[in-house]
Amino acid sequence: MQTLSPDLLAILAQPAPLVAPALIGWTLTHHTSDGAVTIELTEVEAYAGEADPASHAWRGPTARNSVMFGRAGRLYVYLSHGLHYCANLVTGPEGEASAVLLRAGRVVEGVDLAQRRRGERVALRSLARGPGNLGQALALTRQHNGADLLDGEPLVLRPPTGPPPAVSCGPRVGVSRASEHPWRYWLTGDPTVSAYRRGRLASEPVA
Repeated sequence: MQTLSPDLLAILAQPAPLVAPALIGWTLTHHTSDGAVTIELTEVEAYAGEADPASHAWRGPTARNSVMFGRAGRLYVYLSHGLHYCANLVTGPEGEASAVLLRAGRVVEGVDLAQRRRGERVALRSLARGPGNLGQALALTRQHNGADLLDGEPLVLRPPTGPPPAVSCGPRVGVSRASEHPWRYWLTGDPTVSAYRRGRLASEPVA
């Protein structure tokens, strides 16, 4: 059982644009009956809830987005385009929707298991490259919506122990609304970071 750290919760209880760059280098582990897979986050995007027209929470609370209005440190999972489960870390004070989309990462534990889930021909750098691929590598589904990442297995979020990495920022991927915000953050020069795609034709909020 992981001990809930007041300091860790305090970090995550800030608005998403402040939390997001600090998440680069954190790890997320999912323990399943098949084994554990750990991903080191290399790319994330911030979504500022009701103040952000690109957010699922822009129009206020619904049955779908209710997790975003809860306590920081929980997982908000949704199905994208009927195909891929995408995972978001809930941030900010309780009652104010805020979340960080986990866009990409490097598999640092359970590579063989992640490879089986993603396909034997998928390159190692691409196992968790993109939010849908990250969700698949971790075997995340809708049943993990609302999971507490700060309270022990099966899903465990941990901060890094080394020095802060070099982080770059830029526009979010695939959004047409509020696309001017430079709220995508990534590990500078890392090959696991997804390719930038302008969202001129995008019509659906991302997180």
